[in-house]
Amino acid sequence: MLTLYVPSPGGLQRLDPTPAAPPEQLLWADLVEPTLEEEREVERFVGIEVPTREEMKEIEASSRLYEEGGALFMTLTVVTKIDTERPETAAITFILAKGRLITLRYVDPLPFRKYISYAERHASTCGSAHVVLAGLLESIVERIADVLERVGADLDDASANVFATPAGKRKANRVNRDLRAMMERIGRDGDLLSKARESLVSLTRLLAFVQQSGSVQLAPDVRHRFRNLSRDAVALSDHASFVSNKINFLLDATLGLINIEQNNIIKIFSVAAVVFLPPTLIASIYGMNFEHMPELAWRGGYPWALLLMVISAILPFLYFKRRGWL
Repeated sequence: MLTLYVPSPGGLQRLDPTPAAPPEQLLWADLVEPTLEEEREVERFVGIEVPTREEMKEIEASSRLYEEGGALFMTLTVVTKIDTERPETAAITFILAKGRLITLRYVDPLPFRKYISYAERHASTCGSAHVVLAGLLESIVERIADVLERVGADLDDASANVFATPAGKRKANRVNRDLRAMMERIGRDGDLLSKARESLVSLTRLLAFVQQSGSVQLAPDVRHRFRNLSRDAVALSDHASFVSNKINFLLDATLGLINIEQNNIIKIFSVAAVVFLPPTLIASIYGMNFEHMPELAWRGGYPWALLLMVISAILPFLYFKRRGWL
C-alpha cells in the first residue's frame, strides 16, 4: 500500500484516493507492504532504487546505513507486537531523497499510527522531510521508553513476589509463588528487553549517520531535535543495561530459591526416613519367625512393641527439632 502526504496549513494531508503519480509537493511517501508497481512508481519519481525486503534484513552497518545518488538510506530495527505474547522486531527503511522522505515497511507499529494522527492536526510537523523523520523517530523513542517502563514495572512486581516476607508469602497467590512460572515471566521480560536494546542500538547508529552526513543540510531546530534524540537513546540504553542486570539478578535468585525448595523437600524425605528407621527395625525384629522368642508368649508383648516403635520415632524427631533441622 502506498500512502502519500503533502503539506497543508493544518498539518500533513493524506492524499485519498492515492493519485496515479506522486505530486510535486509530495513530502512523505509511506510504503507499507508495497506492490512491485508501487515501488517502481516511487523509484521513478524520486530517482532512487528502493531496497528489497531481503536487503532490509541484513545486519551489517554498510547495508543498513549508506548514501547513494545523493539520497540517504537508513534501516532501523523496531519492536512490534509488544502487547502480544510474542513480541517481534522488524526492519523499517527511511530514505531521504530530493527533500522528500520515503518509508518502506512491512509492519504497522504503533509509533507510526500515533505520529500520523498527531501530524495531521499540527502544521509544525510538515516543515520538511527532516521534520517528519525527526517526528517519527521521536515517536519510536517514546515507544521504546514505554517498553522499558513496562518491563521495569513487571520486574518490580516479580521481585516483590520472589522476595516476599513470610506473611506476604501466606497471602500471595499460589500462581505468583510458582517459581517456574516466575522464571518464564522473567524470561519474557528479558526477551522483550533484548529486542528494545537492539532497536536502541540501531537507532543510535541511524541518528549519528544523519547528523554526520554531509549531503543533508539540517535546520538548526531540526539538528537540535536529533541531538536530543541521541541523548535520549543513550540514556535509555543505560537504563536498559540496568534493567538487564536486574533481570539476571532475579533469574539467579529464582534459581537459588528453586534449589532451596528442592533441598527442603529432600531434607523432609531424609528426616522421615531417619524417623521411621527405628520403628522399622523393631518391627523387623519382632516379625522374625523364630520359635524361641521370649516376647511371643508374653501377654503384653504386642502393646510393648507398639509403644517401643512410637518412642523410637518420637525421639529422633525431637532431636532434629531441637537442633533446628526442622
